[in-house]
Amino acid sequence: MKLHNVKSAVLAGVIAALTVTGCASQKESVSTQDVNKKNTSASELPEGTFANPLFANGADPWLEYWDGNYYLTTTTWTSQLVMRKSPTLAGLSEAAPINVWSDTDPARSWNFWAFEFHRLTGPNGPRWYLMYTAGQHGTLDHQHLSVLESAGDDPMGPYEYKGHFMPNEWNIDGTYLEHDDKLYLLYSQWQGDEQLNLITEMENPWTLKAGSPKVVVTRPTLDWETSGRKVTEGAEILKHKGRTFLIYSASFCDTPDYKLGMKELVGDDPLNPDHWKQFDEPVFQRGNGVFAPGHNGFFVSPDGTQDWIVYHGNSKEEYGCGSTRSVRAQQFSWTQDGLPDFGEPIPEGTPVAMPSGENGPIKVSVQGVQQQLVNRKSGQCLTSHQGVTKLAACGTGSGLWVLDSTADGAYRVANVADGTFLDDNQDASAWLNTATQRWTASTTEDGWLSLNNNASGKKLAACNTSECAEWRLAPVGKVALMSVQSGKAVQAGSAKNPTNVVQDAWGQKLSQQWQFSHVGEGYYQLHSSANNQQCLAVGGNPIVPGANAMLAACEGESAQWRVDNLGDGSVHLINRFSSLSLNVDSCALDNGANISQAPTMANDCQRFQLREVK
Repeated sequence: MKLHNVKSAVLAGVIAALTVTGCASQKESVSTQDVNKKNTSASELPEGTFANPLFANGADPWLEYWDGNYYLTTTTWTSQLVMRKSPTLAGLSEAAPINVWSDTDPARSWNFWAFEFHRLTGPNGPRWYLMYTAGQHGTLDHQHLSVLESAGDDPMGPYEYKGHFMPNEWNIDGTYLEHDDKLYLLYSQWQGDEQLNLITEMENPWTLKAGSPKVVVTRPTLDWETSGRKVTEGAEILKHKGRTFLIYSASFCDTPDYKLGMKELVGDDPLNPDHWKQFDEPVFQRGNGVFAPGHNGFFVSPDGTQDWIVYHGNSKEEYGCGSTRSVRAQQFSWTQDGLPDFGEPIPEGTPVAMPSGENGPIKVSVQGVQQQLVNRKSGQCLTSHQGVTKLAACGTGSGLWVLDSTADGAYRVANVADGTFLDDNQDASAWLNTATQRWTASTTEDGWLSLNNNASGKKLAACNTSECAEWRLAPVGKVALMSVQSGKAVQAGSAKNPTNVVQDAWGQKLSQQWQFSHVGEGYYQLHSSANNQQCLAVGGNPIVPGANAMLAACEGESAQWRVDNLGDGSVHLINRFSSLSLNVDSCALDNGANISQAPTMANDCQRFQLREVK
């Protein structure tokens, strides 16, 4: 029996417990509930601190700080890739899990592991490349790597499937190395009774270079690499002051002695094993009541002054490779010799100072759909110039805003032009991470938006009448409507029925791109970029739950929609004629799944993310 088959048998119970066919939810084991009970409440911690673990059931974490937000992924074991976003590290524990991709291809759509997303230069400029491990139903014997590419510079996507490297070989835990203008893939694979890390050169972020050798870069030969089984996996790259380190996970993940080892690139050729120096001792291992710390990533604090490690760990010695693993983060330092010093795992519940710079001041143009804030009373747009806001004619660059979720049920209103954020004085200033810059959104039945300041309770208003405190958000340019349930795009038409509206994997199609056109009150028509003369509408008897969404003539209220901003950053799209919500039938993940309308409910079937299309 192959060694990865042995590993499959050990983990089979985990799959049975966690994988739910075609559904985003994950069953929580008793041990996961125990971990949850250990989490320290934010209200119990000193101001400006957080405590590990950030949240339970968070194996194989990958975290990036980009354009004013932290982005985090962890293993799901389902057919969906989940991402969380927050302007604070502690906020990730409350941030809504958003499915940014799902798959139903039987060759690659099960047991999603170990997602990593890297900002690399692709054929169309900087893009995020999301690499993950997935395989087939009922077994772990066919796990292999796949890669997605973002449509723009937003880590939340939308993402397009680009391909897989070695579909007929068992390979997991992929990451990238950029060195001397070349791109390399690092990955893990069983050979005999050993699990190794290998490296090979790439043609582009989703294609291996033809003829490039696949070279073993780590082999489990040291005593501390062979606890339970002979394993080295989860290679990660850490660069510092011109030096390149390879941090990897060692020993079997089902033991408490899963840990981190290190090599350094001391020569010019990453494909030459002799150019990698092995360090004989582990660099991070169990301690302080934390067991099996491993499968890590690295990130930098918002002000760029601190280096941090994110990893998973267990709360009890007997826990293994399942849902008990929880997300943890801590700062690390560097020795006088220029080596990383990760220290020991911080005990659970211990207050940890948040990363430097989280409280700003930060000026940054956050990622998200750019929108105009149009005042109901005046019909003019809110603009900002050097922190001073005023109403002016719509269409100027200073009048574009991003409504950015703060992961705590509120939003920050970010000006695109100068990277500032609305405060309770209705000025715009650098981000200071205060309640004065957080706003709660609510929408009337006529589609008008109110923004209430979390510190003062005051409404954002242009004068003293009620209509002056009501606004409509007008998305600018082309927008993708991405299902929170499936991570797929709302698409106008399919090959079988050109007018029927379905969901489909993002593919840069014009039929997946929509433009908002105001039609009165706070309502909009959504024009298809594939056919600008037609709009998203409800067909048949448009008042009936289950009536089909379709591409139709733009006249009439059945082709008009309001956008209700939910506290987690997603939206409901409410039809004006029926007052029902746009809905993915049966909460399906499939390409071609039908889109209809249904009574508004608090589920992922009716939640959508507006994504910018570039």
